[in-house]
Amino acid sequence: MSRPVALVSARAARGLDEDEQPLAAALRSLGAAVQVVDWDDPEVDWSLFALAVLRSTWDYALRIEDFLGWAQRTSAATRLVNPLSVVRWNTDKHYLRELSQAGVPTVPSRFVEPGESAADAVQQFLAEHACTEVVVKPAVGAGSRDVQRHARDPIAPILAHVQRLLVARRSVLLQPYLARVDAEGETALIYLDGGFSHAVRKGPLLRRGAPSAAGLFAPEQISPRVAGADETAVAGRALAALPFPPPLYVRIDLLKGEDGEPRLLELELTEPSLFLAHAPGAAARLAACLLERA
Repeated sequence: MSRPVALVSARAARGLDEDEQPLAAALRSLGAAVQVVDWDDPEVDWSLFALAVLRSTWDYALRIEDFLGWAQRTSAATRLVNPLSVVRWNTDKHYLRELSQAGVPTVPSRFVEPGESAADAVQQFLAEHACTEVVVKPAVGAGSRDVQRHARDPIAPILAHVQRLLVARRSVLLQPYLARVDAEGETALIYLDGGFSHAVRKGPLLRRGAPSAAGLFAPEQISPRVAGADETAVAGRALAALPFPPPLYVRIDLLKGEDGEPRLLELELTEPSLFLAHAPGAAARLAACLLERA
């Protein structure tokens, strides 16, 4: 292959992506040249690359219009992985409403839009859900930044958090805190080229009363996990409900509800950590799939 592969990152994320080195080594072992490139570097000529592979562009959330504009320009110059249509759809968590309407079991979600009353929205959410704790997060966000877990009572901290995001013209997502995660963690299922690759356990991220993540992402506790048949079934339903064919790499994050049934928390199709080091051969499989695209 004459042109190199770009692993697309961000200045603030350099050295933080644990998938980067295994993937780069796997690509080089297959004869590909590899460069790690910042998505917003104005000096980069993206047409020089055979592929631009989105990996650690973790600063995009507060610059979403810039990022989507870059993705559009880059996809016109080379092959963007995952593609522009996926990026546009997946970078805004309103997709959860679409998947829920398609019958995918999801964590109950209530969106609050700029211009709406924070008080009315929160009161309605609490009236509809008998949860003891609430999660507030931006609809466009990454790495658990600006995400917090609040007690149901008092309501003032919830309202203040929602209002702060609305004032910044950011849509807000309210969800009940599913307490089983404290003991069981999340299950993240990774699919490569449409097929199941591996699963990991992600430890609970949100501590009661703790501030949101200060850096690009909250530190995670990761270990291998065997996904249950009920979890792979929900993941399969999520993949089937996508408005496009399953992209090259997918991470599906699930939580158990109070009834023990798995529910979709997030569908990560843009720049997910894929935890390649926790599954022998995963980096090589991903590299082979990428070079087939090139």
